[in-house]
Amino acid sequence: MVNGQIGLIAALALVNGLVLLGLSAGIQKVFGIADPGGVKNETYECGMKPAMDAVVQFDIKYYLFAILFIVFDVEFVFLMPWASLFNASPTGSRGFIIIEAFIFVAILMFGLIYAWKKGALNWHQETL
Repeated sequence: MVNGQIGLIAALALVNGLVLLGLSAGIQKVFGIADPGGVKNETYECGMKPAMDAVVQFDIKYYLFAILFIVFDVEFVFLMPWASLFNASPTGSRGFIIIEAFIFVAILMFGLIYAWKKGALNWHQETL
């Protein structure tokens, strides 16, 4: 009985999402602007004429640094359950949990060393 109710609610949620998606696409088709033109596509800067193009190229090192930050932030998220499981586990399996955590950190450490050797962490550009 409970599984049927959950299935019914899931099906209704899916149908509701698809109906709302179709409704918003239909409203856009009827009331939307088909060909906005050059003025509509121009960059808006508080009523002033744009000073430069909106597409600005960033150096790749900012992107690489952000990706490395996310990797090590996710590492912390994965290590927290291991730490809480360590206190709740019996004494015999604690060694396995520690080995597992060290293997996980070692894999990420090899990735950090690789990024370091490739120069992803160097902020100063060297002139050749």
